[in-house]
Amino acid sequence: MLLFHDPQCADYGSAMRPEQPARVVRTAAHLRTVRPAWEFRLPPGADTVTDDILQLVHTPAHVRRLAQPRDFDADTPFFDGIGDHARRSVASALAAARHALAHRTPVFSLMRPPGHHATATQAMGFCYLNQIALAAAYAHRSLGVARVAVWDFDAHHGNGTEAILGSLLATPATRDAFFFASVHQHPGYPGTGTRDLGPQLRNWPVAPHTPRAQHMAALRASLDAVIAFRPGLILVSAGFDAYARDPITAMTLERDDFATLGRWLAAAGLPTAAILEGGYSPDLPLLVEAFLAAWDNPAEPLTPP
Repeated sequence: MLLFHDPQCADYGSAMRPEQPARVVRTAAHLRTVRPAWEFRLPPGADTVTDDILQLVHTPAHVRRLAQPRDFDADTPFFDGIGDHARRSVASALAAARHALAHRTPVFSLMRPPGHHATATQAMGFCYLNQIALAAAYAHRSLGVARVAVWDFDAHHGNGTEAILGSLLATPATRDAFFFASVHQHPGYPGTGTRDLGPQLRNWPVAPHTPRAQHMAALRASLDAVIAFRPGLILVSAGFDAYARDPITAMTLERDDFATLGRWLAAAGLPTAAILEGGYSPDLPLLVEAFLAAWDNPAEPLTPP
């Protein structure tokens, strides 16, 4: 298991907000302690993510806006250097995609900020740049991947990813290049994802407090749809806020359910890279470990927490 992680991603933010530095600090420390055989690697720096790369999915005006010192919305404040922090998260996602294609082994980007709510023109929902959409567009444009699928199991709909990929699918040159599948709480933030927007933009809304078995059935159906697309690369928006004790959602998954998701990815046998999106419970380190350990070695039993 390879993890791309830059400790600088914890150098902004506030402990008063759900999306806080402790999410990655505690997760990295836990994984280094309990999984010493896993490799941690520093991703490329922010300077490797040029404006040309960002403009694969974002407008020039949005890129400029990241440097303007005013909040984006109530959930998405301006922090000094946030543009570089977001670019580092993008750089890690791109590196993870390259590694997955070159080595076909599990790879995870343990970075912040998350990205799947950011649209082409707007930062929102803790997200500033949409690294999963950027990785998809970059893989298609620069790495020669004909078909890229995004599997988003975060508890919140990946509205930004859906909108960006939808725009790319409307372009004749890329109309067959992308697939998006999201399983998420509805009603819930941001209120989108109530229906499919076409055969390559699929949504599985799940009501709050839905029993685990039903939620897992939706996740299985969504991954089956991803695999049926026959992608050359799967990119996973790995959010862990569908956990039963997450403080900002009302879902029912347990730690072993995230291990099941990892086993499913291993069984799919396709080049796959995952990036951290949401997940705000103090148990996040245990959830990430369960997901990655089962993906890395599906035969390994789930260890006690």
